[in-house]
Amino acid sequence: MRNRFRTVLASFLLGGVLATAACSGTDAPPAPPAGGGRGAQAAAVPVATASVVQKSVPLAVQGIGTVIAASTVTVRAQITGELTSVNFIEGDEVKEGQVLVTIDKRPLESALAQAQATLARDIAQAANAKSQAARYQDLFQRGISTHEQVDQIQANAAALDATVGADRAAVDSAKVQLQYATIRAPLTGKTGLLQVHPGNLVRATDTTPIVTINKITPVYVSFAVPEALLPDLKRYMAKGKLAVAAVAPNDTAPAATGLITFIDNAVDPTTGQIKVKGTFANTDRRLWPGQYVNVNVTLSAEPNAIVVPSLAVQTGQQGTYVFVVKADQTVDLRAVTVERTAGDQSVIASGLEPGETVVTDGQLRLNAGTHVSVKNTDPTKTKS
Repeated sequence: MRNRFRTVLASFLLGGVLATAACSGTDAPPAPPAGGGRGAQAAAVPVATASVVQKSVPLAVQGIGTVIAASTVTVRAQITGELTSVNFIEGDEVKEGQVLVTIDKRPLESALAQAQATLARDIAQAANAKSQAARYQDLFQRGISTHEQVDQIQANAAALDATVGADRAAVDSAKVQLQYATIRAPLTGKTGLLQVHPGNLVRATDTTPIVTINKITPVYVSFAVPEALLPDLKRYMAKGKLAVAAVAPNDTAPAATGLITFIDNAVDPTTGQIKVKGTFANTDRRLWPGQYVNVNVTLSAEPNAIVVPSLAVQTGQQGTYVFVVKADQTVDLRAVTVERTAGDQSVIASGLEPGETVVTDGQLRLNAGTHVSVKNTDPTKTKS
Protein backbone atom coordinates (compact mmCIF):
# COMPACT_ATOMS: atom_id res chain seq x y z
CA MET A 1 0.00 0.00 0.00
CA ARG A 2 2.84 2.33 0.78
CA ASN A 3 4.61 1.52 -2.54
CA ARG A 4 1.47 2.23 -4.49
CA PHE A 5 1.17 5.64 -2.86
CA ARG A 6 4.77 6.50 -3.78
CA THR A 7 4.14 5.61 -7.46
CA VAL A 8 1.09 7.83 -7.73
CA LEU A 9 2.97 10.73 -6.08
CA ALA A 10 5.86 10.42 -8.56
CA SER A 11 3.44 10.55 -11.47
CA PHE A 12 1.89 13.78 -10.21
CA LEU A 13 5.30 15.40 -9.73
CA LEU A 14 6.45 14.45 -13.33
CA GLY A 15 3.27 15.83 -14.81
CA GLY A 16 3.79 19.08 -13.02
CA VAL A 17 7.29 19.49 -14.31
CA LEU A 18 6.19 18.90 -17.91
CA ALA A 19 3.35 21.36 -17.59
CA THR A 20 5.69 24.02 -16.22
CA ALA A 21 8.10 23.54 -19.14
CA ALA A 22 5.28 23.86 -21.65
CA CYS A 23 3.95 27.03 -20.12
CA SER A 24 7.37 28.66 -20.00
CA GLY A 25 7.71 28.40 -23.90
CA THR A 26 11.02 26.58 -23.83
CA ASP A 27 11.45 24.04 -26.73
CA ALA A 28 12.20 20.45 -25.88
CA PRO A 29 15.60 19.21 -26.96
CA PRO A 30 15.55 17.49 -30.41
CA ALA A 31 15.76 13.74 -30.64
CA PRO A 32 19.17 12.51 -31.63
CA PRO A 33 19.48 11.29 -35.25
CA ALA A 34 19.56 7.60 -35.91
CA GLY A 35 23.01 6.10 -35.96
CA GLY A 36 24.68 8.75 -33.79
CA GLY A 37 24.68 12.46 -33.25
CA ARG A 38 25.73 13.55 -36.81
CA GLY A 39 23.32 14.42 -39.64
CA ALA A 40 22.68 11.67 -42.25
CA GLN A 41 24.19 12.10 -45.74
CA ALA A 42 22.71 10.49 -48.92
CA ALA A 43 24.69 7.43 -50.04
CA ALA A 44 26.48 7.54 -53.42
CA VAL A 45 24.84 5.54 -56.19
CA PRO A 46 27.10 2.79 -57.60
CA VAL A 47 27.46 3.01 -61.37
CA ALA A 48 29.58 1.65 -64.21
CA THR A 49 31.30 4.13 -66.52
CA ALA A 50 33.21 4.39 -69.77
CA SER A 51 35.32 7.07 -71.38
CA VAL A 52 34.32 9.12 -74.41
CA VAL A 53 36.90 8.42 -77.10
CA GLN A 54 37.73 9.80 -80.51
CA LYS A 55 38.66 7.27 -83.17
CA SER A 56 38.09 6.11 -86.73
CA VAL A 57 34.76 4.32 -87.15
CA PRO A 58 33.81 2.46 -90.35
CA LEU A 59 30.65 3.54 -92.16
CA ALA A 60 28.97 0.19 -92.73
CA VAL A 61 25.68 -1.25 -93.96
CA GLN A 62 24.45 -4.27 -92.04
CA GLY A 63 21.66 -6.71 -92.73
CA ILE A 64 20.50 -10.30 -93.02
CA GLY A 65 21.30 -12.13 -96.23
CA THR A 66 20.53 -15.46 -97.88
CA VAL A 67 23.14 -17.66 -99.52
CA ILE A 68 22.27 -18.61 -103.12
CA ALA A 69 24.04 -21.22 -105.24
CA ALA A 70 25.81 -19.80 -108.28
CA SER A 71 23.87 -22.28 -110.39
CA THR A 72 21.23 -24.90 -109.62
CA VAL A 73 20.24 -27.72 -111.99
CA THR A 74 17.47 -30.26 -111.42
CA VAL A 75 18.36 -33.46 -113.30
CA ARG A 76 15.35 -35.12 -114.97
CA ALA A 77 14.92 -37.84 -117.58
CA GLN A 78 14.15 -36.80 -121.16
CA ILE A 79 12.96 -40.25 -122.21
CA THR A 80 10.86 -43.02 -120.71
CA GLY A 81 12.61 -46.12 -119.46
CA GLU A 82 13.88 -48.12 -116.52
CA LEU A 83 16.64 -46.55 -114.42
CA THR A 84 19.41 -49.15 -114.54
CA SER A 85 22.33 -47.58 -112.63
CA VAL A 86 23.37 -44.65 -110.43
CA ASN A 87 27.05 -43.71 -110.61
CA PHE A 88 27.40 -41.27 -107.71
CA ILE A 89 26.75 -41.09 -103.97
CA GLU A 90 24.43 -38.50 -102.50
CA GLY A 91 26.40 -35.41 -101.50
CA ASP A 92 29.28 -36.15 -103.90
CA GLU A 93 31.10 -33.43 -105.76
CA VAL A 94 30.59 -34.22 -109.45
CA LYS A 95 32.35 -32.75 -112.47
CA GLU A 96 30.71 -31.48 -115.63
CA GLY A 97 30.24 -34.37 -118.09
CA GLN A 98 30.47 -37.09 -115.44
CA VAL A 99 27.95 -39.94 -115.90
CA LEU A 100 25.29 -39.73 -113.20
CA VAL A 101 22.67 -42.33 -114.12
CA THR A 102 21.81 -44.62 -117.04
CA ILE A 103 18.46 -45.71 -118.43
CA ASP A 104 17.78 -49.03 -120.20
CA LYS A 105 19.27 -48.59 -123.69
CA ARG A 106 17.99 -51.73 -125.43
CA PRO A 107 14.75 -50.31 -126.86
CA LEU A 108 16.60 -47.23 -128.05
CA GLU A 109 19.39 -49.25 -129.66
CA SER A 110 16.77 -51.29 -131.54
CA ALA A 111 15.04 -48.14 -132.72
CA LEU A 112 18.36 -46.76 -133.97
CA ALA A 113 19.17 -49.98 -135.85
CA GLN A 114 15.74 -49.94 -137.50
CA ALA A 115 16.16 -46.31 -138.56
CA GLN A 116 19.59 -47.04 -140.00
CA ALA A 117 18.24 -50.02 -141.98
CA THR A 118 15.42 -47.91 -143.39
CA LEU A 119 17.93 -45.28 -144.41
CA ALA A 120 20.11 -47.84 -146.20
CA ARG A 121 17.10 -49.23 -148.13
CA ASP A 122 15.93 -45.81 -149.22
CA ILE A 123 19.43 -44.77 -150.25
CA ALA A 124 19.59 -47.80 -152.55
CA GLN A 125 16.16 -47.05 -154.02
CA ALA A 126 17.10 -43.41 -154.55
CA ALA A 127 20.28 -44.43 -156.39
CA ASN A 128 18.27 -46.73 -158.67
CA ALA A 129 15.74 -43.98 -159.35
CA LYS A 130 18.51 -41.60 -160.35
CA SER A 131 19.91 -44.18 -162.78
CA GLN A 132 16.48 -44.72 -164.36
CA ALA A 133 15.98 -40.97 -164.67
CA ALA A 134 19.30 -40.68 -166.53
CA ARG A 135 18.41 -43.54 -168.92
CA TYR A 136 14.96 -42.17 -169.70
CA GLN A 137 16.49 -38.75 -170.35
CA ASP A 138 18.81 -40.38 -172.92
CA LEU A 139 15.93 -42.26 -174.50
CA PHE A 140 13.88 -39.08 -174.68
CA GLN A 141 16.68 -37.32 -176.51
CA ARG A 142 16.76 -40.16 -179.05
CA GLY A 143 12.97 -39.98 -179.41
CA ILE A 144 12.26 -43.38 -177.90
CA SER A 145 10.55 -42.28 -174.62
CA THR A 146 7.96 -39.61 -174.06
CA HIS A 147 8.31 -36.39 -172.14
CA GLU A 148 5.69 -37.63 -169.68
CA GLN A 149 7.69 -40.75 -168.86
CA VAL A 150 10.82 -38.67 -168.21
CA ASP A 151 8.92 -36.37 -165.85
CA GLN A 152 7.47 -39.33 -163.96
CA ILE A 153 10.84 -41.00 -163.47
CA GLN A 154 12.49 -37.75 -162.32
CA ALA A 155 9.66 -37.13 -159.82
CA ASN A 156 10.13 -40.62 -158.39
CA ALA A 157 13.88 -39.96 -157.99
CA ALA A 158 13.25 -36.64 -156.24
CA ALA A 159 10.72 -38.25 -153.87
CA LEU A 160 13.20 -40.94 -152.91
CA ASP A 161 15.85 -38.26 -152.27
CA ALA A 162 13.43 -36.57 -149.88
CA THR A 163 12.73 -39.93 -148.21
CA VAL A 164 16.45 -40.42 -147.70
CA GLY A 165 16.63 -36.99 -146.04
CA ALA A 166 13.78 -37.92 -143.67
CA ASP A 167 15.49 -41.23 -142.92
CA ARG A 168 18.71 -39.42 -142.02
CA ALA A 169 16.76 -37.19 -139.64
CA ALA A 170 15.15 -40.27 -138.08
CA VAL A 171 18.58 -41.80 -137.53
CA ASP A 172 19.85 -38.60 -135.92
CA SER A 173 16.77 -38.52 -133.67
CA ALA A 174 17.32 -42.13 -132.63
CA LYS A 175 20.94 -41.34 -131.78
CA VAL A 176 19.85 -38.40 -129.63
CA GLN A 177 17.29 -40.58 -127.82
CA LEU A 178 20.04 -43.13 -127.19
CA GLN A 179 22.29 -40.39 -125.78
CA TYR A 180 19.46 -39.38 -123.40
CA ALA A 181 19.76 -42.84 -121.86
CA THR A 182 23.07 -41.73 -120.32
CA ILE A 183 22.53 -38.70 -118.09
CA ARG A 184 25.68 -36.68 -117.44
CA ALA A 185 26.33 -33.86 -114.99
CA PRO A 186 25.53 -30.57 -116.73
CA LEU A 187 27.86 -28.63 -114.40
CA THR A 188 30.45 -29.08 -111.69
CA GLY A 189 28.80 -28.98 -108.29
CA LYS A 190 27.52 -30.83 -105.25
CA THR A 191 24.75 -33.39 -105.54
CA GLY A 192 21.78 -33.46 -103.23
CA LEU A 193 19.29 -36.16 -102.26
CA LEU A 194 18.82 -39.00 -104.79
CA GLN A 195 15.05 -39.20 -105.30
CA VAL A 196 14.80 -42.01 -107.88
CA HIS A 197 16.60 -45.33 -107.38
CA PRO A 198 17.60 -48.07 -109.85
CA GLY A 199 14.73 -50.28 -110.99
CA ASN A 200 12.20 -47.45 -111.10
CA LEU A 201 10.56 -46.29 -114.29
CA VAL A 202 11.36 -42.70 -115.21
CA ARG A 203 9.45 -40.58 -117.69
CA ALA A 204 10.12 -37.35 -119.51
CA THR A 205 6.96 -35.91 -117.89
CA ASP A 206 8.04 -36.61 -114.29
CA THR A 207 7.94 -33.54 -112.03
CA THR A 208 10.21 -35.08 -109.39
CA PRO A 209 13.89 -34.68 -110.37
CA ILE A 210 16.32 -37.56 -110.12
CA VAL A 211 18.77 -35.32 -108.25
CA THR A 212 19.55 -31.61 -107.81
CA ILE A 213 23.06 -30.23 -108.29
CA ASN A 214 24.16 -26.93 -106.73
CA LYS A 215 27.28 -25.08 -107.75
CA ILE A 216 28.66 -23.72 -104.47
CA THR A 217 32.00 -22.33 -105.62
CA PRO A 218 31.32 -19.51 -105.95
CA VAL A 219 28.07 -18.60 -104.18
CA TYR A 220 26.00 -15.45 -104.01
CA VAL A 221 24.67 -13.72 -100.90
CA SER A 222 21.50 -11.74 -101.50
CA PHE A 223 20.40 -9.06 -99.02
CA ALA A 224 18.39 -5.85 -98.94
CA VAL A 225 19.41 -2.32 -97.96
CA PRO A 226 17.16 0.68 -97.26
CA GLU A 227 16.63 2.92 -100.26
CA ALA A 228 18.05 5.84 -98.24
CA LEU A 229 21.47 4.16 -98.42
CA LEU A 230 21.31 3.58 -102.18
CA PRO A 231 23.04 6.88 -103.15
CA ASP A 232 25.93 6.13 -100.75
CA LEU A 233 26.19 2.58 -102.03
CA LYS A 234 26.30 3.66 -105.68
CA ARG A 235 28.78 6.46 -104.93
CA TYR A 236 31.26 4.17 -103.21
CA MET A 237 30.84 1.45 -105.83
CA ALA A 238 31.71 4.00 -108.52
CA LYS A 239 35.09 4.43 -106.81
CA GLY A 240 35.96 0.74 -107.05
CA LYS A 241 35.05 -2.74 -105.90
CA LEU A 242 33.09 -2.75 -102.66
CA ALA A 243 33.85 -5.53 -100.16
CA VAL A 244 31.14 -7.42 -98.29
CA ALA A 245 31.50 -9.76 -95.31
CA ALA A 246 29.12 -12.58 -94.37
CA VAL A 247 29.07 -14.91 -91.39
CA ALA A 248 26.54 -17.38 -90.03
CA PRO A 249 24.99 -16.36 -86.68
CA ASN A 250 26.63 -19.22 -84.75
CA ASP A 251 29.93 -19.22 -86.65
CA THR A 252 32.82 -18.04 -84.48
CA ALA A 253 35.37 -18.01 -87.31
CA PRO A 254 36.23 -14.79 -89.16
CA ALA A 255 33.63 -13.64 -91.66
CA ALA A 256 33.84 -14.77 -95.27
CA THR A 257 34.60 -11.92 -97.67
CA GLY A 258 33.37 -11.19 -101.16
CA LEU A 259 32.55 -8.33 -103.53
CA ILE A 260 29.32 -6.52 -104.36
CA THR A 261 28.49 -7.54 -107.94
CA PHE A 262 24.82 -6.63 -108.40
CA ILE A 263 22.28 -3.97 -107.42
CA ASP A 264 18.68 -4.54 -108.45
CA ASN A 265 17.11 -2.19 -110.99
CA ALA A 266 14.15 -1.20 -108.79
CA VAL A 267 13.27 -0.48 -105.16
CA ASP A 268 10.60 -2.72 -103.65
CA PRO A 269 7.71 -0.27 -103.00
CA THR A 270 6.24 -2.45 -100.24
CA THR A 271 9.40 -2.51 -98.10
CA GLY A 272 11.34 0.52 -99.31
CA GLN A 273 14.42 -1.64 -99.78
CA ILE A 274 16.52 -2.69 -102.76
CA LYS A 275 18.14 -6.07 -103.42
CA VAL A 276 21.94 -6.29 -103.47
CA LYS A 277 24.03 -9.35 -104.28
CA GLY A 278 27.60 -10.19 -103.32
CA THR A 279 29.81 -12.89 -104.87
CA PHE A 280 31.93 -15.12 -102.59
CA ALA A 281 34.60 -17.56 -103.77
CA ASN A 282 33.57 -19.98 -100.97
CA THR A 283 36.54 -22.27 -101.54
CA ASP A 284 36.30 -23.45 -97.92
CA ARG A 285 32.57 -24.33 -98.34
CA ARG A 286 31.58 -22.28 -95.27
CA LEU A 287 28.56 -20.73 -96.95
CA TRP A 288 25.73 -23.10 -97.83
CA PRO A 289 22.83 -22.42 -100.22
CA GLY A 290 19.68 -21.43 -98.35
CA GLN A 291 21.61 -20.38 -95.24
CA TYR A 292 20.87 -17.10 -93.45
CA VAL A 293 23.96 -14.97 -92.71
CA ASN A 294 24.78 -11.63 -91.14
CA VAL A 295 26.04 -9.25 -93.82
CA ASN A 296 28.30 -6.22 -93.34
CA VAL A 297 29.30 -3.85 -96.13
CA THR A 298 32.00 -1.32 -95.19
CA LEU A 299 31.53 1.81 -97.30
CA SER A 300 34.26 3.97 -95.75
CA ALA A 301 35.86 4.95 -92.44
CA GLU A 302 34.88 8.14 -90.58
CA PRO A 303 38.01 9.56 -88.91
CA ASN A 304 37.95 11.35 -85.52
CA ALA A 305 34.44 10.23 -84.60
CA ILE A 306 33.22 10.79 -81.02
CA VAL A 307 32.21 7.35 -79.73
CA VAL A 308 30.53 6.03 -76.57
CA PRO A 309 29.01 2.64 -75.72
CA SER A 310 25.39 2.49 -76.83
CA LEU A 311 24.46 1.48 -73.27
CA ALA A 312 25.31 5.01 -72.15
CA VAL A 313 22.71 6.64 -74.41
CA GLN A 314 19.25 7.02 -72.90
CA THR A 315 16.04 8.21 -74.53
CA GLY A 316 13.63 10.64 -72.85
CA GLN A 317 10.79 12.94 -73.76
CA GLN A 318 13.25 15.60 -74.90
CA GLY A 319 15.37 13.20 -76.96
CA THR A 320 18.58 11.29 -76.29
CA TYR A 321 20.86 12.05 -73.35
CA VAL A 322 23.71 10.67 -71.25
CA PHE A 323 24.86 11.10 -67.66
CA VAL A 324 28.34 12.65 -67.51
CA VAL A 325 30.43 12.07 -64.36
CA LYS A 326 32.04 15.32 -63.15
CA ALA A 327 35.21 15.77 -61.10
CA ASP A 328 33.28 16.01 -57.81
CA GLN A 329 31.71 12.60 -58.45
CA THR A 330 28.31 14.03 -59.27
CA VAL A 331 26.55 13.52 -62.58
CA ASP A 332 25.29 15.96 -65.14
CA LEU A 333 22.42 15.13 -67.50
CA ARG A 334 23.67 16.01 -70.98
CA ALA A 335 21.57 16.05 -74.17
CA VAL A 336 23.38 14.44 -77.10
CA THR A 337 22.76 13.87 -80.80
CA VAL A 338 23.46 10.35 -82.07
CA GLU A 339 24.66 10.30 -85.66
CA ARG A 340 24.53 6.52 -86.06
CA THR A 341 25.32 3.25 -84.32
CA ALA A 342 28.13 0.87 -85.21
CA GLY A 343 27.73 -2.46 -83.47
CA ASP A 344 27.53 -1.81 -79.72
CA GLN A 345 28.85 1.74 -80.06
CA SER A 346 27.16 5.05 -80.83
CA VAL A 347 28.74 7.83 -82.87
CA ILE A 348 27.90 11.17 -81.23
CA ALA A 349 27.38 14.19 -83.47
CA SER A 350 27.18 16.73 -80.62
CA GLY A 351 27.02 16.97 -76.84
CA LEU A 352 30.22 15.25 -75.71
CA GLU A 353 33.97 15.80 -75.81
CA PRO A 354 36.77 13.20 -75.88
CA GLY A 355 38.01 12.28 -72.42
CA GLU A 356 34.72 12.79 -70.60
CA THR A 357 33.26 9.94 -68.58
CA VAL A 358 29.72 8.67 -69.09
CA VAL A 359 27.57 6.26 -67.09
CA THR A 360 26.86 2.94 -68.80
CA ASP A 361 24.95 1.17 -66.00
CA GLY A 362 22.80 2.40 -63.11
CA GLN A 363 21.08 5.33 -64.88
CA LEU A 364 17.63 4.50 -63.44
CA ARG A 365 18.67 5.79 -59.99
CA LEU A 366 20.28 8.98 -61.23
CA ASN A 367 19.22 12.60 -61.51
CA ALA A 368 21.28 15.69 -62.28
CA GLY A 369 23.59 16.30 -59.29
CA THR A 370 23.40 12.77 -57.87
CA HIS A 371 26.58 11.57 -56.16
CA VAL A 372 27.98 8.37 -57.70
CA SER A 373 30.67 5.86 -56.98
CA VAL A 374 32.25 3.86 -59.79
CA LYS A 375 31.75 0.23 -58.84
CA ASN A 376 33.82 -1.31 -61.63
CA THR A 377 35.00 -0.89 -65.19
CA ASP A 378 32.12 -1.52 -67.56
CA PRO A 379 33.00 -4.47 -69.82
CA THR A 380 31.27 -2.73 -72.72
CA LYS A 381 33.31 0.45 -72.48
CA THR A 382 34.45 2.00 -75.73
CA LYS A 383 37.47 0.40 -77.36
CA SER A 384 40.08 2.83 -78.46
